[in-house]
Amino acid sequence: MSLQAPPRLLELAEQSLLRDGALAIPTLEELPRELFPSLFIEAFTRRCCETLKTMVQAWPFTCLPLGSLMKSRPLETFGAVLEGLDALLAQKVRPRRWKLQVLDLRDVDENFWGIWSGASAPSPEALSKRQTAENCPRLGGQQPLMVTLDLCFKNGRLDECLTRFLEWGKQRKGLLHVCCKELQIFGMPIHSIIEVLNMVELDCIREVEVCCPWELSILIRFAPYLGQMRNLRKLVLFNIHVSACIPPDKKEQFITQFTSQFLKLDYFQKLYMHSVSFLEGHLDQLLRCLQAPLETVVMTDCLLSESDLKHLSWCPSIRQLKELDLRGITLTHFSPEPLAVLLEQVEATLQTLDLEDCGITDSQLSVILPALSRCSQLSTLSFCGNLISVAALENLLRHTVGLSKLSLELYPAPLESYDAQGALCWGRFAQFGAELMKTLRDLRQPKTVVFSTVPCPRCGIRASYDLEPSHCLC
Repeated sequence: MSLQAPPRLLELAEQSLLRDGALAIPTLEELPRELFPSLFIEAFTRRCCETLKTMVQAWPFTCLPLGSLMKSRPLETFGAVLEGLDALLAQKVRPRRWKLQVLDLRDVDENFWGIWSGASAPSPEALSKRQTAENCPRLGGQQPLMVTLDLCFKNGRLDECLTRFLEWGKQRKGLLHVCCKELQIFGMPIHSIIEVLNMVELDCIREVEVCCPWELSILIRFAPYLGQMRNLRKLVLFNIHVSACIPPDKKEQFITQFTSQFLKLDYFQKLYMHSVSFLEGHLDQLLRCLQAPLETVVMTDCLLSESDLKHLSWCPSIRQLKELDLRGITLTHFSPEPLAVLLEQVEATLQTLDLEDCGITDSQLSVILPALSRCSQLSTLSFCGNLISVAALENLLRHTVGLSKLSLELYPAPLESYDAQGALCWGRFAQFGAELMKTLRDLRQPKTVVFSTVPCPRCGIRASYDLEPSHCLC
C-alpha cells in the first residue's frame, strides 16, 4: 500500500482561492508575494480569467514572464491578462503596490517561475534574462509599460497570441514600449512586416535575419527601418537578388539607399551574407559607411569582384576581425595579394578562417601562407574543396607550426587523389591522407584534423580522412 503525501499548506491555499473567485479577488492585495507565481500558473492553466485580471493588477514583481506559459496558445487567458493590463494603464495614479514594469512575451526558461517562488535555483540563462529585463534603463518612474518579445515572421502569418497583442497594442501607443531584441524574417509580405515594425522601438533591436528570397527592390523598402535600428549588432541576409528589369541607374540608386543606412549604425559588428549578388563591384560603398570595427564577415556564395576584395583588405573597420568566411566565392582568377594583405591586417585577432570551395590554386596559396602563419589567434581553419597539390598542402601544414591555438583544421584531398577525369581514387586518397597526417604530427600535436574530398556529384557528401578514409553513401 502506497502512501500519498498530503498536500502542502501552500497548495491548499491556492486551491481555496481559485475555488472561490469572489474570495480570491479582494484577498490578492494582501497575499504574500511568494504565493503569486504558483497561484498565477494555476489560474492561467485553469483559465480563471477574473482572477487573472486581478492578479495582473496586483502583481508584486518587476517582470511578468508570460511567454513561457503561452505554448498552448490560450487566447482566452491571454486576453484576460491584457484586460488586467488595461485596468492598470487606465489608472492615472499608480497604486502603492504596483511594481509591474515589464511584460515578457519571449519563451524564456520555465525555471523563471520556480525562481521567484523559491521552488528551484535559477539557471544561468534564466537569471541572465531576468536581470536583462529588470536592469533596462527605460524602466522605473512613470515610463510606459515595457513589452519584450521576439519577432519571427514565417509561413505568411504571425503567431495568434502575438497577433492579438499587436491589435491590442495599436490602440495604446504612448502607453507601451514594445522592445524586440531579435527580428527574424522567413517569409511574409513586406507591407505586413512594416505594419508590425511601426509598433516596435527599433533602437532596441540587436539582431536581424532576413532568411527568405527578396528582390533588391523589397530590401530597399525595408532599409529605412534598418537605419533606425541604431543599436544593431548583427545582420544576416540570404538570397537577395536583382531583377533583370531594373535599369543600371536605378540599381545604383537602390545600392546607395541600402548602404547609407550603415552610417547610422554605431555598434554594428557582424555581417552575414549568403547568395547576395547586388553588391558585386559596390562593396566599397558599404565598407565606407561602417562606423565601428567589424568582428565577423561571412560572405558565402556571393558575387564579388577582385576590386571588392581589395577594398575589404584595406578597410579600417576589419582590423579587429575575429571571423572571416568566404566559402563558395571563386578566387581562382583573382590576384592573391589582396587576400594576403587582408590576413596581415587581422593577424592579431582572427580566430576563424574559412576559404572552402574558393578555387584557390597552388601559386595563390604560396602567396598568402606567410600572412596566414602569423595569425596567432587562429583556432579554426578550413581549406576544403580547393584543388591543391600534395607539395602545396605539405607547405601549408609547415606554415601552421606556430599556430598553437588551432583546434579544428579542415584540408582538401590532394589534387593527385583524382584521376584525369576527376574521379576520386580511394587508394591514393588513403595513402596521401596517412602521409600528410604523419607530416603534421611530426611538426606539432594537432587536435582535430580532417582531409576531405570535393562533394560527391551524386549524394553531395564529402569523403573524408582523419584516422582512416570514410566513404560517401553512393
